[in-house]
Amino acid sequence: MTCHMVTQADIMTCRHAPGHGAVMTWANAPPWHHVTILLPRQERLPKGREMELKKLSISLVVVLVLVLVLQILSAVDFDPYRILGVSRTSSQADIKKAYKKLAREWHPDKNKDPGAEDKFIQISKAYEILSNEEKRSNFDRYGDVGENQGYPQQQQHRQFHHFHESFYFDESFFHFPFNSERRDSSDEKYLLHFSHYVNEIVPDSFKKPYLIKITSDWCFSCIHIEPVWKEVVQELEVLGVGIGVVHAGYERRLAHHLGAHSTPSILGLINGKISFFHNAVIRENLRQFVESLLPGNLIEKITDKNYVQFLSNWKKENKPHVLLFDHMPVVPLLYKLTAFAYRDYLSFGYVYVGLRGTEELSRQYNINVYTPTMMIFKEHIEKPADVIQAREMKKQLIDDFLSQNKFLLAARLTNQKLFRELCPVKKSHRQRKYCVVLLTGEGDKFAKTYEAFVAFALANTKDTVRFVHIYNDRQRDFAHALLMDDEKYWGKSAVAILERRNNVGRVVYKILEDAWEGSEEDNFILLDLLAQLRTDPGLLSSDTVLPDLNDELAPVFFLRWLYSAIEYVSDCWDSVFHNNWREMMPLLSLIFSALFILFGTVIVQAFSDSSDERDSPLPQKEDPSEKNEKNDTTFSKENSRIPKKGFVEVTELTDVTYTSNLVRLRPGHMNVVLILSNPTKTSLLQKFALEVYTFTGSSCLHFSFLSLDKHREWLEYLLEFAQDAAPIPYQYDKHFLERDYAGYVLALNGHKKYFCLFKPHRSGDEGGTMGSSEDYDPLLHTGEARGKSSCSPGSKQVKNKLSKLSLWMERLLEGSLQRFYIPSWPALD
Repeated sequence: MTCHMVTQADIMTCRHAPGHGAVMTWANAPPWHHVTILLPRQERLPKGREMELKKLSISLVVVLVLVLVLQILSAVDFDPYRILGVSRTSSQADIKKAYKKLAREWHPDKNKDPGAEDKFIQISKAYEILSNEEKRSNFDRYGDVGENQGYPQQQQHRQFHHFHESFYFDESFFHFPFNSERRDSSDEKYLLHFSHYVNEIVPDSFKKPYLIKITSDWCFSCIHIEPVWKEVVQELEVLGVGIGVVHAGYERRLAHHLGAHSTPSILGLINGKISFFHNAVIRENLRQFVESLLPGNLIEKITDKNYVQFLSNWKKENKPHVLLFDHMPVVPLLYKLTAFAYRDYLSFGYVYVGLRGTEELSRQYNINVYTPTMMIFKEHIEKPADVIQAREMKKQLIDDFLSQNKFLLAARLTNQKLFRELCPVKKSHRQRKYCVVLLTGEGDKFAKTYEAFVAFALANTKDTVRFVHIYNDRQRDFAHALLMDDEKYWGKSAVAILERRNNVGRVVYKILEDAWEGSEEDNFILLDLLAQLRTDPGLLSSDTVLPDLNDELAPVFFLRWLYSAIEYVSDCWDSVFHNNWREMMPLLSLIFSALFILFGTVIVQAFSDSSDERDSPLPQKEDPSEKNEKNDTTFSKENSRIPKKGFVEVTELTDVTYTSNLVRLRPGHMNVVLILSNPTKTSLLQKFALEVYTFTGSSCLHFSFLSLDKHREWLEYLLEFAQDAAPIPYQYDKHFLERDYAGYVLALNGHKKYFCLFKPHRSGDEGGTMGSSEDYDPLLHTGEARGKSSCSPGSKQVKNKLSKLSLWMERLLEGSLQRFYIPSWPALD
């Protein structure tokens, strides 16, 4: 029996099945609601009985259709905006407010409605989607909130997969695994998305190389290389190589960003640089490709002849040195990857114990030639600071060993990054980190005090205390901030105990009263102070703001430029000879077109010049009188030119311009602000314009003025941070409103949150009458002061306040002025 029952929605068909009566299926139902009903086989019945059964069958079909429709609507009609009662343009604050209101109303503990629990779950799910910008964007774009949100093709593919699994055949019928889920199930944990690649993979490539495969559906070659790829992934991942898989069908943006125009493609990523694999996909080639990504100078070959020189470089490089002893003639890949990950902290050497010429080295350090050994040497090269031996060196074992020995016992502070790692900011009262700093000099004169300090550090290794040292001559600003040029420390070493309080340089510290000589008494004093700090952190009574350290090991500008040029040429070479020619053709076409136009212009110009020379007549001799007359005329014209009048743009610093002119000022830019009052406004602005006129050529300097009558409290707050360099009375004394700050100048760095202060000279000071604004008045551009007269009483005396401002500006540009740091810029009311 075969029958077809078609409704208006075309949803049901009926056919005969052997051994059964009828099979009813719904063709238009979604794949996850596919329904097949087997009805029992019927014998021939009386006519009345047959009509009753037919009516019953129709009723059953109608009921099933209604159930399916309700399920479909409930699955599809999930709208988080409708559930929370907000619009699609609502802000996160509105969404959070609506969620809190509905959550309090429908919480099952407070609302006894039978459907309160389901409603509360819907509210929570809706808020989870809308509070996450990425999920919200995917819902707005695709209307999907499942696990595979954002990839509509993948959604349709998986839905189709569920749909055809309802039938009695699948791809295995053809013995060919086209389905990407079954074929690439092992690659799911390595799948990369664009944001994940940019934000996590690229920064992590500076610590380890990545091997990335580009694949797609319906790719015969992708299936062919799968066994080799899985084998290589299992081998390299345990060694520390990052693995990634990009599906070109779902991540076209990322595939295009990587430059992959065909599948399969395999590429390597290291230090943010992409390199393509171009050889046959076999295990040995892929392993060699990963090794070729690593720099060639990571590990130095060590023998009896050069091991002393290698270990003695700890002072120059400011790093511990690691010796790897193994019986392999070639450095294992695990060691190379380890050296790359820790290259900023450690220097690595490899000793092949089976090589002639390493016997003395193995004998001196008592090396077992049959067991791989790793030794770390710090300040003392005669004896290793730490050792591990293992028949099978595992990555986790090596990482744990090296991470505990990344620094010397008393490392030298050579840059700001190292200072932040060795002396971290205090996070809580239970996580205090103290730094004991030896401020010393270079040379044999200070060798004894330094060795005594290292010996003290070796005897007092604790998690809460770090020992470091600096050279005063190389870090003058840092040393000056702590010692304040105290005479008793001149030409001697000093020890300071400090604790960092924030990331802008504020520290609390205490200097040992006497200079450090490394004597037994000095050791007892320092040990006693460290013991007291455990119970009394207030012992660090001094407070200062430390400047950033100079990078002592940074290469000079010429070398940096040379390295960048070599890297750029290398990238261009790889792009031309290894990248897709289809991508390179527009660039090559542009280059050849430019060269053709350039040489064509030169050739045409050369021919035209030669023809003009042939055609032009010989120059005639001029009469001397005419020549003199001509020169006189030219001279008079040149002298008659009127020089362009100077122009200084000075804007008023108000609550409207405060954010753009200071708080959000671009890095490297400074705002020079003149403090003035209403009586002195015109005269001070004119003198200010005269003094700063020669510095207006710099695009990094901006000039403003601040009204003292309006914003006195803001100024007083800033000047509190300049108490050391310019003593200022306490702001809330009885003369609070009588002090005159007119003529003060502040150079404000909005990005780094510091300022430099200029205090005006009194009339009796030397140079108080230097310069006069009557000789030359630059054009002053302000919103209020243009066109006002400068004849107010005492104008000359007021102008003399800024007589040395130009010298102060020169020191500002040199960077030699003292900087006063501030936690955050106060509001300008």
